[in-house]
Amino acid sequence: MQKKDTVVFDLDGTLLDTLEDLKNSVNYALEQFGYPTHTLEDVRRFVGNGITRLMELALPSGQDNPDFDAVLECFKKHYGIHCNDLTKPYDGIMELLHELKERGIKMAIVSNKADFAVKELNDIYFQEVIPLAVGERESEGIRRKPAPDTVLEALRQLGSTIEQAVYVGDSEVDLATAKNCGMDYILCEWGFRTRKQLEQAGGQMFVERPQQILDVIL
Repeated sequence: MQKKDTVVFDLDGTLLDTLEDLKNSVNYALEQFGYPTHTLEDVRRFVGNGITRLMELALPSGQDNPDFDAVLECFKKHYGIHCNDLTKPYDGIMELLHELKERGIKMAIVSNKADFAVKELNDIYFQEVIPLAVGERESEGIRRKPAPDTVLEALRQLGSTIEQAVYVGDSEVDLATAKNCGMDYILCEWGFRTRKQLEQAGGQMFVERPQQILDVIL
């Protein structure tokens, strides 16, 4: 991989461990309507394609369930309040981001999480180092990952090109996103998917620790 001056990060499972808060909000919404709840490992399998898909997988019969819209709205309200109860950056992430900033590397977050939650979490954790955070905005005609739209929009705002950038994520959705953008990628082994799952999806470039990203791109 050639040297890069731009890094686009996924959020959940890459920069932040958000799984406990997601599980708690999923289960809260399900409980309010009398549906069975899920384990942490269940929710780990469900995440990656945005909150609508998350609740579709969590709720019996998915979007065919007559309660789907109400359960989804309940989840959104609860998660909007509780999205930072147990969430935290993965070990080594803050050190990595500060070093990237010191080296003049441009950075952005692109996530399938709701745009309001992406911006809120970025403001809480990464505002000093990451100036741009883009969440799910399909209502504006910007397709969510693995479509390339949100990543290309982030690169446009950063003034960067695909050739200058690398995409860093932790899931098969992130791998597909990078491929759809035609850009280099790095897959994190500390996130929501195992290396074996990512290799089965065609992943080849992996890092075990955040600091190794520096060795790959610089």
